[in-house]
Amino acid sequence: MATMTERTPGRSPARRARTAYRKWVDPLLVVGVLLAVWELASIRFGIPEYIAPRPSVIAECLVEESGVLLRNLVPTAQASLLGFAIGNALAIAMAVGFVYSKRLERSVYPLAVMSKTIPTVAISPLLVMIFGSGLTPKVIIAALICFFPTLVNMLKGFESVSANEIELFRIISASRREVFVKLRLFKSLPYLFAALRIATTNAVIGAIVAEWIGSAEGIGALIVQASFNFDAPLLYASMFVAGVFALLFFGAVGVVERIVLRWKPMGATTVSA
Repeated sequence: MATMTERTPGRSPARRARTAYRKWVDPLLVVGVLLAVWELASIRFGIPEYIAPRPSVIAECLVEESGVLLRNLVPTAQASLLGFAIGNALAIAMAVGFVYSKRLERSVYPLAVMSKTIPTVAISPLLVMIFGSGLTPKVIIAALICFFPTLVNMLKGFESVSANEIELFRIISASRREVFVKLRLFKSLPYLFAALRIATTNAVIGAIVAEWIGSAEGIGALIVQASFNFDAPLLYASMFVAGVFALLFFGAVGVVERIVLRWKPMGATTVSA
């Protein structure tokens, strides 16, 4: 496998520490500056609180309503994680089927493309009518949103294997299973993790959108409630909590990626869908 990978030159601990420091400090500085400008502009121009509450007011709401926010985050997180797992698992399984059956790909792939064109807001009421207002429709919506990017990226990864590489495996009498696991799956991992990073935020968005329709709990339901009550601080606080959760979800996938991918296949290019 040495010919298929290129290793990153080793870096000193001090350099790694400086890189990690800049990675976290620079974005925090930018966020801090933006919040300061927002706070000062709200005071200077007298922006009404029901339009854009000051960051300090939102922070107070985060503290005062922390119990409500965390309680509503639980069902949203649960739906996001389940939808993420189910949608990606189905996409990977379908991509494997497409690799070994071009007839299956010709028959099913257009339907998968069509599923991407259906607006989430349009299908959510239908799923609520069929499955009720519980967890199931939220999981289905999150899974549908995660499904297509992972399918496209996995197909791209599986097809990135060259004819010379396959011939090399045949020369050493590798079985079909070994060709798949040690060659196709090996080269598709960067594409997979690129799709998983996209799917983290998509899953959260899907769960929240599904909660807008007929759900009594969750961050989406809390956003709708705050909008109807013209409670702008709670609305912004809800969006902040959802954003932080999505960011942590994204970061968790990134950590797993760095653990798994200690190498980089040459010429790997991911597809964002």
